[in-house]
Amino acid sequence: MLTQSNYFAVDNFSEFRLKMLNWSNRFSIFCMLDNQQYSFNTPAFECILAAGCKKSISVNAGNAFDTLQQFYNNRSGWLFGHLGYDLKNETESLVSDNPDGIGFTDMFFFEPELVVKLCRKGVEITGTAHPEAVFEEIIQESLQQVTAKGSSIKLSSRFTKDGYIESVKKIQQHIARGDCYVLNFCQEFFAEDTVLNPVDVYKKLITISPNPFSALYRVNEHWCICASPERYLKKEGSCILSQPIKGTAGRHLLDEMKDEASRLYLQESEKEKSENVMVVDLVRNDLSKICRDGSVKAEDLFGIYSFPQVHQMISTVTGELKADVDFAAIIKATFPMGSMTGAPKKRVLELVEQYERTKRGLFSGSIGYINPAGDFDFNVVIRSMLYNHSNHYLSIQTGSAITFYSDAEKEYEECMLKAKAMMQVLED
Repeated sequence: MLTQSNYFAVDNFSEFRLKMLNWSNRFSIFCMLDNQQYSFNTPAFECILAAGCKKSISVNAGNAFDTLQQFYNNRSGWLFGHLGYDLKNETESLVSDNPDGIGFTDMFFFEPELVVKLCRKGVEITGTAHPEAVFEEIIQESLQQVTAKGSSIKLSSRFTKDGYIESVKKIQQHIARGDCYVLNFCQEFFAEDTVLNPVDVYKKLITISPNPFSALYRVNEHWCICASPERYLKKEGSCILSQPIKGTAGRHLLDEMKDEASRLYLQESEKEKSENVMVVDLVRNDLSKICRDGSVKAEDLFGIYSFPQVHQMISTVTGELKADVDFAAIIKATFPMGSMTGAPKKRVLELVEQYERTKRGLFSGSIGYINPAGDFDFNVVIRSMLYNHSNHYLSIQTGSAITFYSDAEKEYEECMLKAKAMMQVLED
C-alpha cells in the first residue's frame, strides 16, 4: 500500500528486515544499522540500510581528518562509514606495528545510492527515482538462508591464558608507577582459511545477542558483523551525547535470583564504579574541547542496562557544541573513545601498542551515519566479528579495563564472557 511516493506499509517488520538483509548482499558496499527495537530513553539509530556507493573516501591516518572534512563539506545527502582505531596514529602521532589480518582502511565513508529506513509501520526509500521497484525487489527476496559454514570454526588466540595474565600484571606495574589509571587491554581470537556467509552469521548473532547498536557492514571484501551495545557519539542539533560502557556482569537467564544478584553486584561494585567514573571523566574532558563552557555534564551516572548476554554499566555524558566546531574536529577531539582506551589517553595508547599483539583495525573503532542535516550517530565496534573474504581471515577481539585492583584471571574471564555469543554462533 502506497501512502506517499517513497513510503510503503510493511505487514511484518521482522520478515521485511530479514529480506532487507538478503537483498543488501547484492551490493559490494553497504551498511545496515539496527537498534533491534530497544527503547531506552535515548534510543539507538534506526533500522536503516545504506546500499550502493555514489562516491567515497578511503584513507589511512596521516591527513584523514582533513580529507573527511572536505568530503563532509561536499556531501549532497547521507554519509555512512567507519572510523578505525588506528586513526589514533594521527590524533597522537603514534605508529602501529602489530599484524592485521583484516585490512580495513583507517577511515572509509560513502554516499549511498539509496537509503532504506524501516520502522514498525512502514519503510521509506530515498535516493532513487523508482522507490516502488526497490520495495518490490525487497518484498520478492527469499527468506531462505545459505549455510553459513561447512563445519565448526576453531579459533586460535594470540595469548595463552598464562600469557594474558602475565601481561595484565605488567600493565598493573605501569599503573603502580603512575603511568596510567585504567587501560583497556584486548586480545584477538582468530581463524585462517575460513569460509563463511557474513549475512547468515549476522542473522544468527543477532538472534542470540540482539543489541541496540548492531550493524552489518561491507566494504568490498571486508565485513564487520557487529552486535554492539555501545554508542560512541550522537549529535542532534547542537547537543552532543556519548554513552561509555565500563562495567560488565554475566546474565543467568534460567535463574532469576542468580541473575538479579549479578545485576546488583554490578550496580553496587566499587571497582566497577571506579572504572566507569574514570572513563566518564575522560569523556567529559574530550567533550569540553568542543562544547560550550559549563555545558558538559554526566546526566546518567552508573546506569545499569541488561542485554541478553550481559548486564552493563553505562553512563551518559552530554554537552552543547560550540557554534564554530566542524564535524572532523568533533571526531578528532573524542576519538578513540575513552571506554576502549583509558586514562590518560595518550600514554594508554602507547601501552596498548606495547602489550597487545594485533592491530585493532576497525575493532574499537566506530560505524555510523551522518544525515543530510548534519546530525549523526555512531556506535563502538565491540562484540563483533571482522572478516576478510579474500584471504578468508576471521577475527574476534575482546577486552577489559585493567586497574591496579584488577584480578587478572577475572579479567580474562570477562574477555571470554564477551566473546561467548560470537563463539556460540561459530560452533553451531
